[in-house]
Amino acid sequence: MNKRMIAYILGILLLCEGGLLLLPTIVSLIYGESVVTSFLATIALLVATGLILVAMKPKNKTIYARHGLVIVALGWILMSLFGALPFYFSGEIPNYINALFESVSGFTTTGSSILTDVEALSKSMLFWRSFTHWIGGMGVLVFIMAVLPLAGGGGDLHLMKAESPGPNVSKLVPKSTKTAQILYSIYLVLTIIEILILLFGGMSLFESVTLTFGTAGTGGFGVLNSSIASYSPFCQGVITVFMTLFGINFNFYFLLLCKKFKDAFKSEEVWTYLAIMLSAIVVIAINVKDMFGSFGEALHHSAFQVSSVMTTTGYATTDFNQWPELSRIIMLAVMCVGACAGSTGGGLKVSRVILLLKSARREFRRISHPRSVKIITFDGNRVSDDTIRNTFAYFFIYVMIFAASVLVVALDNFDFTTTVTSVIATLNNIGPGLNMVGATGNFSEFSFLSKLVLIADMLLGRLEIFPLLFLFAPSKQKVKIFSKIRSKF
Repeated sequence: MNKRMIAYILGILLLCEGGLLLLPTIVSLIYGESVVTSFLATIALLVATGLILVAMKPKNKTIYARHGLVIVALGWILMSLFGALPFYFSGEIPNYINALFESVSGFTTTGSSILTDVEALSKSMLFWRSFTHWIGGMGVLVFIMAVLPLAGGGGDLHLMKAESPGPNVSKLVPKSTKTAQILYSIYLVLTIIEILILLFGGMSLFESVTLTFGTAGTGGFGVLNSSIASYSPFCQGVITVFMTLFGINFNFYFLLLCKKFKDAFKSEEVWTYLAIMLSAIVVIAINVKDMFGSFGEALHHSAFQVSSVMTTTGYATTDFNQWPELSRIIMLAVMCVGACAGSTGGGLKVSRVILLLKSARREFRRISHPRSVKIITFDGNRVSDDTIRNTFAYFFIYVMIFAASVLVVALDNFDFTTTVTSVIATLNNIGPGLNMVGATGNFSEFSFLSKLVLIADMLLGRLEIFPLLFLFAPSKQKVKIFSKIRSKF
């Protein structure tokens, strides 16, 4: 294990976080807020720690896939631990576990919150809270790689694969650094476009920027207690569209930019993603039409809520917790499915659902035709057996983590729906669940033990389980675990 190289990259990561904290610091100066000292103190700690780690610069910069797993897991943990300090130092979230919950929820783009009054926070804290969504949406290490190469010998690709969501990660271009630059360029352009349109729709600059951060990162932290309900239908519609766009695999946009329209539009994942979303919108709109003044209004709110939960953003224009049971069940289903792989959205990912269904169909056909040879394809390409095995392994571990988390959270003795959906909401990086943790609720009433479990679930969901699993495995088991999950890379 190249420990000096791991420490070196983590040092760069912390220095980068310190640099990013300058933005909310500037916001606090603009609004004349006293919390500026909280940001400056955090920056000082980040810079000091980062410089110590960077000073351990290794001679050998080569890293391998196992190093990528460790770096990503430790990197996200450290980012979250330091990211909670401004909330804690300022006293706006006086309990550090609560501050950590908010920080992890931000960086993992979950959007779950322990805050009972969002509007009580200062402008700069609201900005930092939403900015963590934008930072974590595409991936922290991917952002750094867009600026400078971190490792030699193809190590950058291992970092990208360990951090990026989905069953498979591929480079858009031969160099990983260039791939990261392309991804962030698309990400930044879409972000700027949404900000400008929201400004045109009458939003203030502060609200346009913070809500766009939440949309782009599919996070869902709002700046009002009413989430998005207080804004105009135009602004709600814009956010609906952009939530949907950010839930699409960014490879799709790259192919469009390269004018490879045939390759882009043959994507099974994108078409399945849109089909599931549209079907859910129509069914729910029909089911809830009597709760609104017209079918058009019902369709508007249905589209917003479905897009929000399927992309795992978590914004809300109405309390879907009050919808009929059919609509609630459909919302729960699309929560679990999630967005596309290679997007900023969470969940199981549409690509995994497709592979699981195709694998199940293949096994069913083998019952009646034992000698038949059926090849599973995706976008016209053969899917390797390693990818299929990895998908099933991921799903099995996902279910086991879900079950274990539900058992621990059940100790709080909340109702069944609250207990189950709180785990679903955090493990899938969605934000809101149902009942107590619905669109108008929060996670403040949960015990510290449950909050720690839910924090772990948010990190596991964002990092696709394996990096954290590898990090905390006993040393003797690391090689075995790595050999089992290497197909992911």
